[in-house]
Amino acid sequence: MVSRRLSRLEGHRRKFMAVIDDTPECMRAVHYAGMRAKNSNGGLVLLYVIANGDFQHWLGVEEIMRAEAREEAETTLAKIAQEVRETVGIEPEAVIREGSATEEIHGLIEEDRDIAILVLAAGSAKDGPGPLVSSIAGKAAAFPIPVTVIPDALTDEEIDALA
Repeated sequence: MVSRRLSRLEGHRRKFMAVIDDTPECMRAVHYAGMRAKNSNGGLVLLYVIANGDFQHWLGVEEIMRAEAREEAETTLAKIAQEVRETVGIEPEAVIREGSATEEIHGLIEEDRDIAILVLAAGSAKDGPGPLVSSIAGKAAAFPIPVTVIPDALTDEEIDALA
């Protein structure tokens, strides 16, 4: 059960969340979420999740790897945030978490009660639509807010027309 969303109350605004990862379709979700946020006077949250399973080494090596992963996350988010500013014209919020993507998405949704819609993009590669899109079909993810899935084949112009 998710906490009541506050986005419709005075002083709040509906936020769209896009998860940033290394999939090629990720930017489709970001563009759609950004345009929906702009067109509805809402906000955009960009979530980057660093998988915590990547740091199973000796303490010194683990700290270096964690710092490198955080730096990569910050660089990626800064680049995508700049692209959103230039193409969509809004200022996104950037959030970095460490852990399981599904758990961190749930956690952020629970913490930020203005997040009302999760936007994902489905890949068209032969290995499937992507791990997050695949997870919404199973009981493991069952996100507590509406999920919009964008086909990766849409162009920016097509997304603009839909958003």
